[in-house]
Amino acid sequence: MFYDDLERELNRINHTHIDIVKPVDKAAVNRLITDYVKKHLEIRADGKPLPLNFVGYEIQEDGAWSYFEVKGVDKAKTVTVHDDLLFTAHPEQINMIHATVNGQRKSTKLDNPDADASFSF
Repeated sequence: MFYDDLERELNRINHTHIDIVKPVDKAAVNRLITDYVKKHLEIRADGKPLPLNFVGYEIQEDGAWSYFEVKGVDKAKTVTVHDDLLFTAHPEQINMIHATVNGQRKSTKLDNPDADASFSF
């Protein structure tokens, strides 16, 4: 995500002012990012919801790369994703999805308001 878009959306929905690039309270920013992503991104493997565990985030150029991991999934035949990150902020938002299972990568893009993708492996 572009960090300025994410920062603006977090400030809007939380009625606060944070700086993602140079946070005063990094733990608070981590919580806001975690809460936001978990509300707007859901991943399922073979129909079972996967718990997203926040690892951290970093800023690279204009992007805010937030990292989440899922543990305990041996293999999956289908992966479904619901992703409406930044959809309320930008009617023209496009989100790219990449799913890799057993070394096989599949990708798609989601154009707002389409927020659902499914991959078969």
